[in-house]
Amino acid sequence: MGDVIDDLEALFSAPRAQALYLGEAVSVAGHMLQCAALARVDGAPDALVAAALLHDIGHLVDPDVAETDADTQNRRHEEIAAATLAAHFPPEVVEAVRLHVAAKRYLCGVKPDYHDALSPASRHTLVLQGGPMCADEVAAFRETPFHQGAVRVRLWDDAGKVADAPIPTFSGFRPVLERLVLSRSR
Repeated sequence: MGDVIDDLEALFSAPRAQALYLGEAVSVAGHMLQCAALARVDGAPDALVAAALLHDIGHLVDPDVAETDADTQNRRHEEIAAATLAAHFPPEVVEAVRLHVAAKRYLCGVKPDYHDALSPASRHTLVLQGGPMCADEVAAFRETPFHQGAVRVRLWDDAGKVADAPIPTFSGFRPVLERLVLSRSR
């Protein structure tokens, strides 16, 4: 159990994790830690706290997935993250991570004002990710298991980009991750 969590913690400590996140005012690691802190403040269950913490881990796992504001293609970081987590975490975590990009597209499709509130970087990647969902995609998304958790992760994702916000440590989330990994191994 400790190995996977140690590996994740090492990713959070890597130099790439300390770089600014896609033109945002926080680092990749700082962004994910802020998201997890927001989930915790909202009283989210462990699975969603973990999903908020790990939703962008795909940017750190594969160096070719580090997105930039000059990208012209979708790098599918959510799929890489989900594949990385699937062997160790329950579906509630993995699917919320996998669907957090689709949740952005969904929210843009059902709430036109949501798009206007996105950061410039999120608007840029939205185009690469397929743009707002159409009515048929919205209906299909609503039928997808774990979509509600993904929407919550997405909202924390949007809010977890504050330059001067306090950033918790990864070690503060280890107990949550340990419980989830243990539950998956049973």
